Amino acid sequence: MIRPSLRKPDQIRPISIETNVNKWAEGSCLIKIGGTHVICNASVDNNQPLWKRQQNKTGGWVSAEYSMLPRAVGIRKGREALAKDHRSSEISRLIGRALRSVVDMEKLGKHTITIDCDVIQAEGGTRCASITGGFIALSLAVKYLLENKRIKETPISDYVAAISAGIWNNQLVLDLDFEEDCAAELDANFVLSGDGSFIEIQATGEQHPFTTEQMLKLMELSKAGCAQIIELQKQVL
Repeated sequence: MIRPSLRKPDQIRPISIETNVNKWAEGSCLIKIGGTHVICNASVDNNQPLWKRQQNKTGGWVSAEYSMLPRAVGIRKGREALAKDHRSSEISRLIGRALRSVVDMEKLGKHTITIDCDVIQAEGGTRCASITGGFIALSLAVKYLLENKRIKETPISDYVAAISAGIWNNQLVLDLDFEEDCAAELDANFVLSGDGSFIEIQATGEQHPFTTEQMLKLMELSKAGCAQIIELQKQVL
């Protein structure tokens, strides 16, 4: 069956990344993946987070906060409802874990970098776009620290990108848009590093259980998709 966007099963949506969109943030970008648009800002704090100081821990920290603006979707969601959104908290933790997986906290020194990912328009794959754009913002913040001689060497060991894949109308498809996501039999998100290793996988059989063979095929799809995205990250950086 033809996909709503007329894409091939293994075809990702058009992607663009514009850097330095915020004059105040140490690193920032606007990432657009199809109709999903996310602003990612990286803020550098010259101190460790309080919990590290209380426990006499060494090294820095990287964390993330994710949110959707009230009119990012078809019907406006009030800001009060967004503040109590458990989904946003879960995605914030996912982004933080993904980015920390390639950061040496000791090399980061006693700095805390917070990545704010704000969805201004959502059309599927917002968490994946946030991770991909969040890595760009993080990299630019690290570049800022290096240029200002606040750290001696980069703490980032590899690239990070994310993409969705799933089963829609009995076919395996890559980078689900909103229409496909709503009707998917299997919805999964894959976070990968630049060397093709998997950082995290989230998968749910929305309508029925899925097989090991299906998951392995989706992993291969996501691996190829993330490789394309990481090439774009390299060009941007």
